[in-house]
Amino acid sequence: MTDPVWDPTQYLRFADERTRPLRDLLARVPALPHPGEETILDIGCGPGNSTAVLRERWPHARLTGVDNSAPMLATARTEGEPTADYLLADARDHDPAPARPDLIVSNATLQWLNPDGPEQGRAGGHLDLVQRWAAAVNPGGAVAFQVPGNFDAPSHALLADLRRSPRWRGRLGEDAVRPGVHPPERYLDALAAAGCLPDVWETTYLTALPGPDPVLEWVKGTALRPVLTRLADPADRAAFLAEYGRLLREAYPAGPAGTVFPFRRIFAVGIRQ
Repeated sequence: MTDPVWDPTQYLRFADERTRPLRDLLARVPALPHPGEETILDIGCGPGNSTAVLRERWPHARLTGVDNSAPMLATARTEGEPTADYLLADARDHDPAPARPDLIVSNATLQWLNPDGPEQGRAGGHLDLVQRWAAAVNPGGAVAFQVPGNFDAPSHALLADLRRSPRWRGRLGEDAVRPGVHPPERYLDALAAAGCLPDVWETTYLTALPGPDPVLEWVKGTALRPVLTRLADPADRAAFLAEYGRLLREAYPAGPAGTVFPFRRIFAVGIRQ
């Protein structure tokens, strides 16, 4: 499975909208052990917009962002949260236990990892990863993550259909789209099995996006990254984006408030007992 090449500038075009679910997630995280000197890991920190929100909530914490994209980390160090430490590592391989964290946060990362495993020689899927994170945090600490729950939405269904169409399937292959997520109850069960008190819920944000082709611009920062990584030829990229953009305009017509993009998210907080 090919890891996508990330574009921090494109991702941050909708920084406020992408960060809002994280703020709602953190609102359910209670007081942590070691107040005033908490140890917090932001796994899948991207360009540091999530790390900056963590710094707002815990201004004196020892804060470390972990990501497998060097361009994303470069942006995080300069524009995200410069006072944090950053580590180039894959979430699937990083062992958080030596840090003895009070909180592990993951903002829109797990959907890029295989839900069930194995993947690329790794033993388990991302439920195993959630349980490993839960085992690493201090008693009274927490694991908190949120993921998209809109893989059946037109934005994703149209992309999958187009990828499999006769024109594109030979160039893109089956692994150009990532596996997705579990139903919310699976995360609740996984956190409970790991010795956590679980708090799991879901929300659909009706996000009004401005400008021309805003849904296309949105997915260019996330869901389209594996496809754009595969389509190295500029002419192929332009042709694919033109075709996909037309489908998205039909699925998400502009209205008086802009283009409304339903944005379903799944949230989970586990308090280590």
